[in-house]
Amino acid sequence: MPEEKIFVTQSSMPPYEEYIESIKPLWDSHWLTNMGQYHRELEARLCEYLEVPELSLMVNGHMALELAIQSFDFPEGTEIITTPFTFISTTHAIVRNRLKPVFCDVKLSDGTIDETKIEDLITEKTVAILPVHVYGNVCNIEEIQRIADKYNLKVIYDAAHAFGVKYKGKGIGSYGDASIFSFHATKVFNTIEGGAVTFSDHRIYEKLYNLKNFGIRGEELVCDVGANAKMNEFAAIMGLCNLKHIDEALRERKKRYDYYIERLHDVKGIRIFEKNSEATNNYAYFPIVIEDEYGKTRDELYCILRENNIYARKYFYPITSDQACFKNKYKRVELECARKLAKQVLVIPFYENLGISSMYKVISSLKCGKE
Repeated sequence: MPEEKIFVTQSSMPPYEEYIESIKPLWDSHWLTNMGQYHRELEARLCEYLEVPELSLMVNGHMALELAIQSFDFPEGTEIITTPFTFISTTHAIVRNRLKPVFCDVKLSDGTIDETKIEDLITEKTVAILPVHVYGNVCNIEEIQRIADKYNLKVIYDAAHAFGVKYKGKGIGSYGDASIFSFHATKVFNTIEGGAVTFSDHRIYEKLYNLKNFGIRGEELVCDVGANAKMNEFAAIMGLCNLKHIDEALRERKKRYDYYIERLHDVKGIRIFEKNSEATNNYAYFPIVIEDEYGKTRDELYCILRENNIYARKYFYPITSDQACFKNKYKRVELECARKLAKQVLVIPFYENLGISSMYKVISSLKCGKE
């Protein structure tokens, strides 16, 4: 019998019967999309759960970010300061809006944008800062906002990894001018595919409504040039079902997080990212940093795990500024820490249904790998 493969993540799903029962009304109404009953209900429920004043659902996290940027009507060719240590979507969303990414280095301690290096990158063309709460690690919100206020810049957070995180008792999506979340199948909360933009200015809601629905505001009225980024009712219902179980899922994730921490904290050469003491943890991922003391490189360890049917991820490698589609196209900035982390970070298997035997195998492989 083939040995079981242990993947880096597994999609959270509600009980089969619960989802099937929940979608039955769609066969009566035949209302499958276009901001239906369940779309509206999920928006309201998520506003409450995430503790944000306004929220607009989207078909996926990428379109949430792309349209969030577009909603601010930045002049073409202007610049947004962002991090290269992120999923490629973050940079794509800037470039597809005909804006220029200016890459800022990150901190080795937690992988978030290095706020001490932002100000030196600001020019007369800078219009916004786009930081990423990478792995759910919260950026230095106060300092980023201070810089933004000083130079009259917008702050748009990529909070794709930060669902449910609170900072100083407030929902993480309530900071900045806007934040985006991803509800992709691999995220801690999913709608199969989906995303959302959170914000406080209701005018952004109206703008986003136009952008995600072709600009249609009536049977004979199209008032804006828009895309098609609406969430359908099947996805919204999956979100409503998963939201009922999210607290239980987070409890299970915490148990597995603590299990890993207890057994890996003293392994030389394996470093765990620092956590902000004023932010909650949503246990979305379990990244480890492989340092020289380990005795093998991250890539060597990656191969050892693969040989043992353990499918970890080099998340993120290479950094987005070094990808073929962006390399040497934008302002050259020293990105020493981002490149170093990209060669050291490995995200190991982690999800609420991950069995103890599988975790034991991952831990044993990590400990044996250095021998």
